Amino acid sequence: MPAYTMRLDADTTRPAPDDTTVFWWPAGAGGSFVSTLGPSLGALGPVPEPNIELVRLAALVYAADRTTTRRAAHSNWTQRTFELDIPVYDPARWTAVRERLEALLAFLSGDRWSIRFHTAGTPHETIHDTPHPGIRRVVLLSGGADSAVGALHSRHDLGPEQHLLLSHVGATTLAPIQRTVADTIGYLIDGPPQPHQALRFSRKSHQPTGTKLPNEYSTRTRSLLFLALGLAAAAVEKVPLWIPENGFASLNVPLTADQRGAVSTRTTHPLFLQTLAAIAHDAGAHAHIHNPFAAHTKGEMFTRAAELVGPAAATRLLSNTHSCAHTGHRTHRIPVRTHCGVCFGCLLRRASFRAAQIEDTTDYLHTRHAENLSAYLTGKSVEPSLRTFLARGLRPADITTLNLPSDYSTRQAYDLCRRGVAELELLYP
Repeated sequence: MPAYTMRLDADTTRPAPDDTTVFWWPAGAGGSFVSTLGPSLGALGPVPEPNIELVRLAALVYAADRTTTRRAAHSNWTQRTFELDIPVYDPARWTAVRERLEALLAFLSGDRWSIRFHTAGTPHETIHDTPHPGIRRVVLLSGGADSAVGALHSRHDLGPEQHLLLSHVGATTLAPIQRTVADTIGYLIDGPPQPHQALRFSRKSHQPTGTKLPNEYSTRTRSLLFLALGLAAAAVEKVPLWIPENGFASLNVPLTADQRGAVSTRTTHPLFLQTLAAIAHDAGAHAHIHNPFAAHTKGEMFTRAAELVGPAAATRLLSNTHSCAHTGHRTHRIPVRTHCGVCFGCLLRRASFRAAQIEDTTDYLHTRHAENLSAYLTGKSVEPSLRTFLARGLRPADITTLNLPSDYSTRQAYDLCRRGVAELELLYP
């Protein structure tokens, strides 16, 4: 059972049972992470202590997830067991919600988690003044199509008031996409200057001691880090955090065999967001999380973008976002940002363009007639499974598997899923 801990210094001389299970996060250079932030998040301004602690928790969860490999074959994933020891200012407030946190992480990743907290002094770090005074909300901008529509809608909704677009830069290949999307939105809709803050945070390939770290690419818990960083930024001004995502995908209807279980992320599942907000709030953290498109399909979101800026501009904006779930293109000398066209994210994206009746100019690999790509794409495609599901149709019993929150009616969920499935059917007229 891996037992991971975090140290808020750069002293790698202290003994550790395993050089791969201790992660250093000092205020200055060195450490186990590539980060624009120190462990007190000083670059974000005066972040409240509980929100700083939530980011440390999320950072260690992410590092542990990334470092512990699992064997996977389609839907059959190895369930892992973790022990975490997290440095905080006040262990008592987190110990009180520990069991709920462990259950939430299990729901998110499909693994078993055991967490404990210890008091740790924080190294000196410069705390900046509030960097974006007067903002009305923070909007997470991942570089995906849904986050782009959310940022577009937010800018239109606020009129003369300001929001902050916040991006997490893990894979640096997405950073240019995030910048392009932010710049395009600022151009398409008039308004005040639109700050866009890109936070670099990723685990290094090697420890500061030189030890090479294992690499697990599934990292379903990365979303928790993104949310925790967003809440930390929002906490400075006590404003809401928006995480825009279509409600159909958020519910995780198992449309394909490859989507079942931990293989399908539950980042924006309503139960996950509600539970995370409740736990963070009970620990004293700022925890106002909102998904403005929880009741909409992706096609309906694309339609909203076209209503706001026109079909041609919506085409340009959305076609330049990134939705593909696969990153193995390098082996074929293809840019990572290229869409495969056959993973579930790509299929849903293609269907949404059709549903909104706007042109899709995305470069999809499946449209290229290259023999060396055939086997590669066949191995990644979920089209056979999706076709099987669409042939048998959505059933009311499918809704009973969705782990809905108590205030989310099955009738509402069924209607949303029915509309989402209808959009997917547009792929196979």
